[in-house]
Amino acid sequence: MTLSAQPQLVGRLAPSPTGAQHVGNARTFLIAWLSLRTRGGRVILRIEDIDSPRVKLWAVQQVIDDLQWLGLDWDEGPDVGGPHAPYVQTARVTQYAAALEFLKRGDQLYPCLCTRTDIAEAASAPHLGLEGPIYPGTCSHRTPADIESLSTEYAWRFRVSDQSLQIEDQFSGSAHCTPAKELGDFVIGKKDGTPAYQLAVVVDDHAMGVTEVCRGDDLLPSAFRQRELYEAFHWPPPKFIHVPLVVGADGRRLAKRHGDTRISVLREQGVSPERLLGLLAWSCGWQADRRPVAITELLTVFDLSCIPSVPFVMTEALWRELMEIV
Repeated sequence: MTLSAQPQLVGRLAPSPTGAQHVGNARTFLIAWLSLRTRGGRVILRIEDIDSPRVKLWAVQQVIDDLQWLGLDWDEGPDVGGPHAPYVQTARVTQYAAALEFLKRGDQLYPCLCTRTDIAEAASAPHLGLEGPIYPGTCSHRTPADIESLSTEYAWRFRVSDQSLQIEDQFSGSAHCTPAKELGDFVIGKKDGTPAYQLAVVVDDHAMGVTEVCRGDDLLPSAFRQRELYEAFHWPPPKFIHVPLVVGADGRRLAKRHGDTRISVLREQGVSPERLLGLLAWSCGWQADRRPVAITELLTVFDLSCIPSVPFVMTEALWRELMEIV
């Protein structure tokens, strides 16, 4: 499957500096970058650091170093500037606050006092994919005006619709979801006053003119939440590409439990980026073996339809081969 060209094609690499980037992150970033560059699209680097308790200050520069080592570049970002600055989410909070106020005026959200334990104990309905329990609607009778009478902390929760939504994913095809039944009302403003991911990413993608979002398929449910927000703001949504994740031998998403697969380790050990690119190209079906390959070569062979529809298993043997450990 070859994606057709479109005017003003803009995408983004949006890492969260909550820790080191690993081979799984590299694969998704590479696919997103190639999807844009092979069609003359612009690339934006945006640092999504609003998850403050988990953010590591050192991780911001490290992700820039990792991506540059891999051979990826961008037209706008925190290190190069651009017309849509700032490119770090914690520097964009005034935009999120304005968006929140707009939704309050439209009565499209409400203050929620529930804790995660409350939700887990009250929820009984099935939920989509790996999502947590569906919010049971305990506080849905409230309105924005009720905050005047609340003495405890509250989050802002968005009212989802009960209509069936359809997304034409550029990789996996048609996906359907009825948010009220499968996802439930979701938080867009946290109890500490900071914006939640769903609100921030929609506001940023719209403000930066993003027309294509490529990311892991674990975020497909988020695409439906974000579609709801795009409609509430009367903004056109981007096209979505959700690609399979990299997993460990146990089938679970690649993480520390599977050993050390950090990109920074490869850099520190003197492994060439071409070696990692060769492994990733092989995993995506762009070459028959794991031979090292230059990123310029991948620009000529990129094809979404070659990527297997199942997760890529990163085994210890593949890592040892990558590190040239015998």
